[in-house]
Amino acid sequence: MSQAFVQDLVDHASQRFRAGGRFAYHYSRGKLGYDTIFHDILRRGLLSHTPRVLDLGSGQGSLFSWLLAAQQLAAQGHWPGDWAAPPQPQALRGVELMGRDVNRAVRAFGATHPVVRIELGDMTRAELGRPDAITILDALHYVDYRRQSALLARIRDALPHGGVFLTRIGDASAGWRYQMGLNIDRAVTFARGHRLSRLYARPLAEWRAELESLGFEVDSRDMSGNKPLANVMLHCRVR
Repeated sequence: MSQAFVQDLVDHASQRFRAGGRFAYHYSRGKLGYDTIFHDILRRGLLSHTPRVLDLGSGQGSLFSWLLAAQQLAAQGHWPGDWAAPPQPQALRGVELMGRDVNRAVRAFGATHPVVRIELGDMTRAELGRPDAITILDALHYVDYRRQSALLARIRDALPHGGVFLTRIGDASAGWRYQMGLNIDRAVTFARGHRLSRLYARPLAEWRAELESLGFEVDSRDMSGNKPLANVMLHCRVR
């Protein structure tokens, strides 16, 4: 992976968050620059053929800015030859529970962006529509087990055949590595100005079993990099 190209992506994607203030800007740079799941999404083309994306727990919209920056650079002829095809987002909708993050998103994208819309709402109650892909990055464990299962079933019903559900979870069976990730998650949540709440994690095997029972093909991939964590990306496709 070209580090120079990734840095160019980070510069483009984070620039719009300057309008949201210092925290929004530096948070986006740190998130997009060092969180490898964003790099993997582009390198492997996990959202390359899903023009309509719904991001539940979208925060200030960092994922959307990342996809738009990738589309822009590719259109200018800048794209690594060994990466999958770049994304072509047409409709990006986010649902976020925290008003502060929604306000940051509005300042970054504007209230009438032609592609991006981020709204205040509860992912467990929001209308899902008919997207090509649904993402939940580091937010599903804030939902209790009963509502987790209900939401996963609704996600499956909302997606077409071949549709993508992309999420990242902490593997609760990973012992101290999971606990370390839990502590980092709590620290970031607090820094974003949100209260700390109870978390509802599961072992990786349990996540896989439930998703497969709903009709997903599940590819799991460790997302901890060189860090002693237990972060796992689940790339799920409707059979």
